[in-house]
Amino acid sequence: MKALSEAQVDSYRHDGFLYPFPALGESERAECLAGLARYEAWLGCPVPQADIRWRTQPHALLPWYADLVRNPRILDVVEDLIGPDILVWTATFFIKEARSPTFAAWHQDSTYFGLEPHEQVTAWVALTDAGAEAGCMEVLSAHGTPRQMHHAALRLKDSINRTGQTITEPLDESEATAMQLPAGSFSLHHTLCVHRSAPNRANHRRVGLGINYIPAHVRPTGPVRMSALLVRGTDRYGHFDLYDPPAVEFDTATHGRVYERYAENYREQVRRHDALFAPQPA
Repeated sequence: MKALSEAQVDSYRHDGFLYPFPALGESERAECLAGLARYEAWLGCPVPQADIRWRTQPHALLPWYADLVRNPRILDVVEDLIGPDILVWTATFFIKEARSPTFAAWHQDSTYFGLEPHEQVTAWVALTDAGAEAGCMEVLSAHGTPRQMHHAALRLKDSINRTGQTITEPLDESEATAMQLPAGSFSLHHTLCVHRSAPNRANHRRVGLGINYIPAHVRPTGPVRMSALLVRGTDRYGHFDLYDPPAVEFDTATHGRVYERYAENYREQVRRHDALFAPQPA
């Protein structure tokens, strides 16, 4: 049985986003939050205060996060959008502390990923309530014609994103949709979906977990040989080096290899994007 109706699939193809869906029961959510608490105790600080490497690729480091990316409630929905052979190529903590100025400017995930074709979908899982007051994700419909837009890596203060990237083209924000999520649910957005999030004005911590899924036929465009985790089906293409999910917490060796390849590719894609959109001589 399919998880999505034809109308839901059509809506995703037209708009580039879909929400909300249930993912975690209360006991499962509590296990994830307990895992996050152990992780921050190991780090010696909250995740947002740690080095960027500890916010990225946590499914290669933490068994509970690896279990989450393989959650069948999430994968059943993702499969209806990208097919049965599914890889996770990156995942990220998106945490905003209570009353925090942390935000994300308008951007597209695809900009510095370096993947073709553009079929990546992000599942954004709320471990705590992510309402408008808490700085939930806001999205703009692609109206059936998504395209890559020009970004600049501005290193914006308080940006939750790695380079503080922001779209530099004019946008019509009048029809933005706030994807408010209750704790334990998730949303989906396409790699070309234009989205942002405001600061957290709520009195509770907003904890979001991003999972980037791709069909196995998607390939990197750059020279870096990257890693991915096969979470459903088979990989008949070999575009990525596959690795096993962590068996123990804090497997820094595997995480280090996965993260360094991802970071090297990210830097390369920033250079490529800047060169592609550089002003042409008159």
